[in-house]
Amino acid sequence: MKSIVLFGTGNVAFHLFRAFSNSENFKVIQVYNHSAASLKAFKDKIPTTTKITEIFPADIYLFAVKDDVIGEIASKIKNPETLILHTSGAVPLTVFQNFQHAGVFYPLQTFSKNKPVDFKNIPICMEAKNKSDLELLEQLAGSISNKVYHISSAQRKSLHVAAVFVSNFVNYLYTEGEAICKKNGIPFEILHPLIHETALKIGSISPKEAQTGPAMRNDKEVINSHLPLLNSEQQKIYQILTSSIQNLHGKEL
Repeated sequence: MKSIVLFGTGNVAFHLFRAFSNSENFKVIQVYNHSAASLKAFKDKIPTTTKITEIFPADIYLFAVKDDVIGEIASKIKNPETLILHTSGAVPLTVFQNFQHAGVFYPLQTFSKNKPVDFKNIPICMEAKNKSDLELLEQLAGSISNKVYHISSAQRKSLHVAAVFVSNFVNYLYTEGEAICKKNGIPFEILHPLIHETALKIGSISPKEAQTGPAMRNDKEVINSHLPLLNSEQQKIYQILTSSIQNLHGKEL
């Protein structure tokens, strides 16, 4: 069985710890975080530490920490034979340029501690410095997920931007939609089936083909009637998205 030291206690680290707890071939043997308070959730389950000098030797050091501290923490690691990995979508593999054994283990999903996830359906995007490390990465990813992809740093950077559009930005629009509902005494749950069907639809047709609505139809009367119902920030968003949809489908209108 291969051993893992997990760096971090945030949402990604929390779910990775759970996923590897069910793995037959990989085991988390220690969790590191600079904050003792953040380690409380792990203390009764596994050894923890706030000191780099107390990090256990292991086959894999898995960094699930903030992007801007990956390089800083890595610079303090003194185990040259350990495979060192990070889980970031935006940080290139070159952050580990001083390590012979290094790679990326990027689970492409949005994580919240209070929302369980099925890791078997979560894509894991991998990259490694050499073939032997890539083989270990494939085993690591395959132990918790059925969806494993070889993705370069350049591809992963673009993939991360795409993920921001389809997840983070879309979730913000849900927030604005909820605010409009609340302002007008409407239960937001009325929109849940629409949200669900829109997401399901792009599993069988492309998002471009699935586009509907007043912008797609170039229904100026409806568009103009919507704007007075919105605050100034919402109006800007509405107009930008309407214009973008019309530009994309301009030849079809």
